[in-house]
Amino acid sequence: MKSPFTILLCAAFLAAAVRPAAAIDIKAREYILLDFQTGTLLDAKDADRRMPPSSMSKLMTAYMTFLALKSGKLKLDDQVTVSRNAWQIGGAASGGSTMFLEPNTQVKVEDLIRGMIIQSGNDACVVLAEAISGSEQEFAETMNAKAKELGMTNTHFVNATGLPDDNHYMTPRDLATLAKRLITEFPEYYTIYSETSFTYNNITQGNRNPLLYRVGSGADGLKTGHTEIAGYGLTASAMRNGRRLIMVANGMNSIKDRDEETSKLLDWGFREFTNRELFKAGDVVTTAEVWLGDASDVELVIPQDVVITVPRANSQALDVKVVYQGPLPAPIAKDAEVAKVIINVKDLAPIEIPLHAATGVGRLGFVGRLKAAAQYIFTGPPSSPGTGKAVTVPAK
Repeated sequence: MKSPFTILLCAAFLAAAVRPAAAIDIKAREYILLDFQTGTLLDAKDADRRMPPSSMSKLMTAYMTFLALKSGKLKLDDQVTVSRNAWQIGGAASGGSTMFLEPNTQVKVEDLIRGMIIQSGNDACVVLAEAISGSEQEFAETMNAKAKELGMTNTHFVNATGLPDDNHYMTPRDLATLAKRLITEFPEYYTIYSETSFTYNNITQGNRNPLLYRVGSGADGLKTGHTEIAGYGLTASAMRNGRRLIMVANGMNSIKDRDEETSKLLDWGFREFTNRELFKAGDVVTTAEVWLGDASDVELVIPQDVVITVPRANSQALDVKVVYQGPLPAPIAKDAEVAKVIINVKDLAPIEIPLHAATGVGRLGFVGRLKAAAQYIFTGPPSSPGTGKAVTVPAK
């Protein structure tokens, strides 16, 4: 789950994607590129356009299957029956992607998962849908309910396969959201997406994700898609030097374009951007002056790690300021939100993160207030309470 401050950072960056001078516009009808850790939008084109997701919608079928495994409704070694319906929709005679299942046979759930992910088998998806919900139609309804719960606001499923239907659509942004949830919530199953082949019924099929075969790409998932109306698409994730990106691209004209253009976009994202850790949870950012307290100041701490994604060209040009209305009037409760840190980076929207009081500060008693008043007669207060303060602090 994202920390509250990760969410704040995402909100700031989503407001304005950054496009360095070296940005490239790939040959895709729509696409999106995000930093996995911070959620920063690196680049996008029509990221909220409803599109036919073709087999990329099988990511949701997989998500629902993994939930069923987690709840105990399914087990990896369960044997389920291949219905004639599943065979007709996705079997060898269907002309689409298939696992080559035979009707009325028993198949292990674990094999079906690999058939769905690696071989993109439509028959495997329908068998899983029927095993979980009784019918593909009922399964699609549960997919839609879960999509809303995950914040996928421009998604609607009609089937478990991604076969064309005017009412079956997703957006690049929603697919990226789903990809992140799969990686985060189901690491034990996510590794299947990096497997390059699977053999079932003596038939070996290779993973269609072209990035898995590119040396140095760092790619380890997720799913291709293709229909005539959708064009060629890919939802992918890659990690290099500990940093992960998520990319969705659709509407390309050929397998070659899908391979080359998606690789180009990922390379650009890794090359042009970097992540900077500015603060760790509990770091003291600065101190704030206190008015009429039993302590003259209080440390301001940041409650969560703060990592931001910045263009490499501007990665050192950070302006970090702490702003508060001070001196802070006592009493101050421990962990009270009393200030904020504002981070400015060239070409990015400012990022604002709240700061908390590290300790409680009590109010001076009557005698203490009299002494403070006497002192102020001669020296004057440092400033009136509630006056705006801005303190520049160094970034790590």
